[in-house]
Amino acid sequence: MTKHISSVNSQPSRRHVMIGAAGLTFAIAIGAGTRARAAALSGIRAGKALSPWVSIAEDGTITLMSPATEMGQGSMTSLPLIIAEELDADWQKVRIVPAPPNAAIYGNPGFGYAMMYTAGSNAVTSYYRPLRIFGAQVRRVPLDNAAKKWGVSVAELTTEPSVVLHAKSGRRLTYGEIAAFAEIPAAPPQIKPEELKQPAQFRLIGKDVMRVELPSKVNGSATYGIDVQVPGMLYGAVLRAPVEGSVPHKIDDTKAKALAGVTGVVRLPYGVGVVAETPWAAFAARQELSRSVTWTRTGTAWGFDSDQGIEQFAAQAKNLQGRASEWSRQGDARDEFSKVASILEAEYRCDYAYHAQMEPLNAVAAVSPGGDAVEIWAGTQSQTTAAETPAKFLGIPLDKVKLHDLLMGGGFGRRGNRDVDFIMDAVMLSKEAGRPVKVIWTREDDVHNGRFRPISAHYLRAGLDASSKVTAWHHRIAVDRVGPYYDPGLYERNGGRDVVAMLGGEPRGYDVPHQLVEQVYRDTGVRTNPLRGISFLANKFAVEAFIDEIARKRSADPLAFRLELLKSQPRASKTVERVAQMAEWGRKRDGRALGLAYIDYTGSQVAGIAEVSVDRASGQIKLHNFWCTIDCGLAVQPDNVVAQTESSIVYGIGVALTERISIKDGVVEQSNFYDYYPPRMSDVPPMHIEVIQTDNHPTGAGQMATPLVAPAIANAVAALTGARLRHTPFLPDRVKKALS
Repeated sequence: MTKHISSVNSQPSRRHVMIGAAGLTFAIAIGAGTRARAAALSGIRAGKALSPWVSIAEDGTITLMSPATEMGQGSMTSLPLIIAEELDADWQKVRIVPAPPNAAIYGNPGFGYAMMYTAGSNAVTSYYRPLRIFGAQVRRVPLDNAAKKWGVSVAELTTEPSVVLHAKSGRRLTYGEIAAFAEIPAAPPQIKPEELKQPAQFRLIGKDVMRVELPSKVNGSATYGIDVQVPGMLYGAVLRAPVEGSVPHKIDDTKAKALAGVTGVVRLPYGVGVVAETPWAAFAARQELSRSVTWTRTGTAWGFDSDQGIEQFAAQAKNLQGRASEWSRQGDARDEFSKVASILEAEYRCDYAYHAQMEPLNAVAAVSPGGDAVEIWAGTQSQTTAAETPAKFLGIPLDKVKLHDLLMGGGFGRRGNRDVDFIMDAVMLSKEAGRPVKVIWTREDDVHNGRFRPISAHYLRAGLDASSKVTAWHHRIAVDRVGPYYDPGLYERNGGRDVVAMLGGEPRGYDVPHQLVEQVYRDTGVRTNPLRGISFLANKFAVEAFIDEIARKRSADPLAFRLELLKSQPRASKTVERVAQMAEWGRKRDGRALGLAYIDYTGSQVAGIAEVSVDRASGQIKLHNFWCTIDCGLAVQPDNVVAQTESSIVYGIGVALTERISIKDGVVEQSNFYDYYPPRMSDVPPMHIEVIQTDNHPTGAGQMATPLVAPAIANAVAALTGARLRHTPFLPDRVKKALS
């Protein structure tokens, strides 16, 4: 008999909690012996559970909790490293374990401390100052205890890594020795800003420290969700509706249930699930079901065609009389356009794009026999959502959800705040099967049922005065909605302003006195999500390509034109000037040309230059070199910033040149990497990255270079051929059409 599950709500509740000193809870746990080391390695906090953040064992092992998830970006190292810096910990004795899903303690300050969520390249930016203060507070505990033991003033003591020193007497105590007798204060010590280390005193921050998870990745011992095996585990597969919002109409599961190894078929709110003894049996049964299940046509996207849709988007973006909501405004652009000497205009378009993370979506769930508890093994960008949604579905307290937050083989936004579909697959099937269930999405599952970077069409106008100075700017963006689907609460709190779709739409940093950016709201029903670079990816393609167009129509050098617009922004100017020096901007190149792009990405200054050639016969663009400079404030791990910038550029190459999702009658046409084409190694050019290190507050690095790539390539092609590419990705047919 087919079992039925009526509903599941994947939208977590919102808890806005402001916590403790600097948003963090103070305490330090003191443990004994080598138990701490063993516990840390197994992912368990050692010692007495007096602290949510730090434990110190008598053997000197320091266990630090990491609130960010690790998907290859290095946050599992960088955040604890900030604590360790101010704690003055011996990094060789530090062990790092994932923090449990408790937003009240570990919530990301960048999201109002309301949730544990790693996204938007904001982890270091958001946690940096609170973790420094906390580390300094914890350092005071061994200092105070040593001072009391020796009968001296704290002012006479200093520290070196994991050691308290009294210079006058030559005495010293390790943190581990102090742990044996330490008394813990009831309230956190007060730390004044001037008591924090100066950058010149840093031992760890700003240095190239090996990421803690890399050895296990190299030797193969690292555990990802897909590696998890649980005793008594079954395997699940889900046949999902071809269009979001549709549900099964009729199900004939007779043949599927008759297959060897199949233990059950479960009707789900969004499809039909199969449970089997092997994954192959589950996949076979699902294939059998696909021949018999019919679907309701209740999804909004039924009938939608993305090629036709983007044409409609473009027409609506250009229709200045059509309805639009204001995203940002500076000065009075509408009035200024009536006064300017000339007006330039341009249009750009961007297709849907898929996240294409390396590790397929997967999860293991074990619901207790009584349904009153659940244990989950999964890689997720949001521990809060991954715990709250199963708790809500099962009707159990949050503390009855045990989440093992595992390494991820990429996220890029696909394992984000609302992305618990793969986890809930496992939870619902385990509940019905009465045994642990492992669900692994195939690549086809993930492509067909992905959550995509939305399509968008851009209409831009620039008003120039009699001296050819840009005085007015107007950018209308017709874009498939993201916010109402991804985070309805955020959308409502912003008064219908789709933050996730509109970031980066303004010419930030440039000296343009009158600016207006508008959104033309569209809802196709297609599943959408932030993708690496968020909306900067599409919006900055339009902005930076248009800046280049204006420069060339003024017969101005694109570099000089940008520096003119950035003359009041010294950090931006330095970033642009330096990348131009690296690429030898003024040097002539036979059969090749350079294209420049600049972005202020939430405070990070990033500039990139692409060197390209074009095969006019085939329409193929060849990327020969890419130079990039990034000023992300104080780089906690400089080498990791370089690595993340390289990764960000590679991601941008794919979205710029080859990666495209198309929709016909509401259904995704692509299925795997033979028809959805991320960059291969042969597509990636030499990359030349320079980090401009400053003492400014960190401003993020992980995705900052991704939006540079498409406009830099488009601008290089325009410099080489005179043809302007206006639609990403720059597929060969589109290139040939532009060249004709």
